[in-house]
Formats: sequence, structure tokens, C-alpha cells
Amino acid sequence: MVTLKTIADECGLSSAAVSKALRHLPGVSEEKARQVREVAQRLGYVPNVAARTLRTSRSYNVGVLYEAGMDHEFFSSMLSEVRARLEREGYDVTLLSNEYKHEDGYYGQVMRRQCDGVIIMHHIFDSEGLDKLLSSTVPVVSIDRVYTGCTSILSENDQAMQEIVDYLVGMGHRRIAFVHGEMGDVTRARIDGFRTAMAAHGIEVPDDYLVQSKYQNPEAARIATREVLLRGPRPTCVLFPDDFAYLGALAEMQSQGLSVPDDISCFGFDGIRLASAVYPSLATYKQNSRGMGRMAVEALLEQIEAGHGSQDGVIRVTGSVQPGGTVRKIG
Repeated sequence: MVTLKTIADECGLSSAAVSKALRHLPGVSEEKARQVREVAQRLGYVPNVAARTLRTSRSYNVGVLYEAGMDHEFFSSMLSEVRARLEREGYDVTLLSNEYKHEDGYYGQVMRRQCDGVIIMHHIFDSEGLDKLLSSTVPVVSIDRVYTGCTSILSENDQAMQEIVDYLVGMGHRRIAFVHGEMGDVTRARIDGFRTAMAAHGIEVPDDYLVQSKYQNPEAARIATREVLLRGPRPTCVLFPDDFAYLGALAEMQSQGLSVPDDISCFGFDGIRLASAVYPSLATYKQNSRGMGRMAVEALLEQIEAGHGSQDGVIRVTGSVQPGGTVRKIG
């Protein structure tokens, strides 16, 4: 049987150092850590989870609150990163659906599954059902929404809007409308960032240029786009809450005889594969979904290793503007 000591003897390290290297923890040089992992793979090392659980009083199981049936690429790629990172660190992943609520809320699910920690993914989970979990000693990290009582991983939404506006103004646009999603932490940050960025360029934003729609809803985006186009003067560019919503907006523009980008430019958000699949390719802001998943795992494992509950705080992850054919240079 291959043990930590087997690997340690071959690498000339202590068992503790080998354990750190296998769990990607600090304290071992990158060169040595790489050697340890290569030796472990060659020898077919398999962690003894049962022994580790008894030794540490942990289950090595992390719960992920994830909306049942949620297949949006932004979140699915994030979930893939979360699972890969946790499994690499020797943790199992249990998906906790929002469709089932124990009498103790999500806390009941977490306790029955003996989760060492929890990652809340997406904003659909109401704070009422989470109150007991967030006030417990279970480490919790949320993604894409701020909850009191845990660390939150967010896209740098206000900075994103600054970068988007800078790009569009650089392309000659000044009449820029913003079709945004439902009100919440993310939307408020984007609206504030949009207004601040426009003001920095000396551009006043008419109230008619801010219209609420819904995230991931092409039909709602189509209706909101129709509302924008009925108001005057017609914007030279319209921002949308996400790339998927653009499909509905495009249908509305085409129904009114408008061509993208000759008559009007469009800009999305998320940077999913759809953006490069449509023609012309959609200019968008690519969120770092995998980076957000990675940071969520790192923050959670740090709290689990420290042996304390959740820590309040916000960690912001930046993305980047992804130019595309839907934005025409004017002026």
C-alpha cells in the first residue's frame, strides 16, 4: 500500500511536507511540490479518506448550493472549476438543490450531509432560508451575491462598466443606453458604474436610456429593447445584461429593419461561447467565471483549515472587454 511515508522516502521529504504538496498548501517549493505529485501519480497513491476523517474530525465534504437545472455557461463553468479544485484537495462535493428545504432551512441539509463548508452559487437563494446557516459555525462562501455573515466572491461589476464605457466612447459612441437585469447587488453595482463612467466622459445619461429587463431572458430583453427604441433620440449603442439576452434584442431590432452594427451597435456581458458563435460576433465583457470558482474554493478551504466559521468580506475578480463585430466605430 502506498502511503504518505512511501512518497516522502522517495522524495526525501517529511510526510507533513508531502501532505502539504498534495493539497497545494504553502510551505513546499513549487519544484518539490511538482515532484511529490508526479511520484504520487506514478505510484498510484490514493488518500485514505476514512483515516483522515477520523484523524481530523472532518468529513472532507463540501456542499454547493446550486440551482437545480441551471445550465447557464457562466455558472456551469464556475461549478466545473469548483468541483475540480475541491476534488484536487481531496474533498467530495455534494450538490444541495434549492428545490428541497429541510425544516431547518438549508442548514438542515448541510448538517445531515455533514458538510465541512458550503459554497452558495448564484443569487436565487433567499436569505430567509439561509439565516440559520449563515449564523452557524459552518464556513460559508457565496458567489455573485453578498450575504451578511460570509465571504462573497464577486465580479468587479463597477470596474467592468468603466472599461465597457471607455471602450465604447473610444469607438465614438456617446448615446449609450443600458438595458439591465432585475435589481439586486450586481445590477446596482453595474448601474452605478455605468453612470460614474459616463459622467467621467462628460456624458449625461437620460432616464430613457436606462430600462430594466431580466437576466437570461431574451423575450424580456426584446420588450425592453422595443421600449428603448421607442424613446428618442435613438442610441448609437445598447448594453445588455448578458449575452443570451442579446438574442431577443437582435430579433426586435431586425423586426424594425435595423442592422447591427450598421444602424445600431450592441454590447453584451459574460463572454460565453454564444458571443463568438453569432454573426457578427458579439462584443461583450468576459467574466472570469473560473477565477471566481477558484477564489471561492481557496477562501472556503482557508476558513476550514483555520477551524473557524465564516468571515465577512468581499473578494472581487476582474474580467476583460472582448471586442466584437456588433460595435461599429463612428465619428
